Amino acid sequence: MDTNPGFAPATTAEPTSLRRNRRDRLALRPADFVEPRYADVVDQHLARTLTAEDRSEEDGLDPLERVTCRTHRRWLHDCVASPLHVVIITGTRWCRACECALNVAIDQLAGDVSVRCPSCGDTPATRATRQLVRACRASLAAAHDH
Repeated sequence: MDTNPGFAPATTAEPTSLRRNRRDRLALRPADFVEPRYADVVDQHLARTLTAEDRSEEDGLDPLERVTCRTHRRWLHDCVASPLHVVIITGTRWCRACECALNVAIDQLAGDVSVRCPSCGDTPATRATRQLVRACRASLAAAHDH
């Protein structure tokens, strides 16, 4: 036993963190809760998914793994061709060899996603390109899963 009077005895109680309190507050919301910024989104499944991904992103979800787009308030596959989705640093929609934005084509019926460089015609075999294709396919699946 610690006999030093300057120290408080060790407790078994875990200190309450801000992150835990935030989760507890969010847990009180109903499962179909939609953030006010998405209240005017017609597709309620999309609005709930946007809300859930916003929460998950605050808790550590990689923004590049989202199936929705916070900026465009749409499914990722609906707006991935936007110039705003080119991220040169990570190589997302970017051909490093040609230094230009990649084209993305989405076939919603077949569920196919293709990415090509308009200059060299290649599909970069990068982690960022594979991730983008995965996220778009997951977006297609999530949009049709309701």
